Amino acid sequence: MNKNYRVTLTDDERSQLQTLITTGKTAAQTQTHARMLLKAHQSAAGPSWSDQDISNALEVSIPTIERVRRTLVLEGLEAALQRRPATSPRRRTLDGAQEAHLVALVCSPPPTGYDRWTLRLLADHMVERKHVDSIANETIRQTLKKTNFSLG
Repeated sequence: MNKNYRVTLTDDERSQLQTLITTGKTAAQTQTHARMLLKAHQSAAGPSWSDQDISNALEVSIPTIERVRRTLVLEGLEAALQRRPATSPRRRTLDGAQEAHLVALVCSPPPTGYDRWTLRLLADHMVERKHVDSIANETIRQTLKKTNFSLG
């Protein structure tokens, strides 16, 4: 089997991983990554486990195994054992002032010819009044839900 990222650990790295697994004082994910790397290690004494065998033994997906292999080879042992950083938080579509304008709009009577406010109508009015350049109905819905307002 031809692997793009071959795991070859030094004796010190192997002993560090063994210690990490046997002490039991680290996160379960870190221990699982350590077990993956030990099973994927290729040495002169014998071949490494296949990704499918590792997946079955540790109950992890093959893409996870490939990602941990790649991280070890490209970034080192410490990076391979750590959790991936969380994705960056989404930028807020509406700031506090815009949310206040939306809430005030919902509290006001609907325009002439309408019985009640709809998400689309609120979005259109927010754009017409130049509070935002554009806004999706779903953003209006989520903002109203967050502020405990309902249209019904």
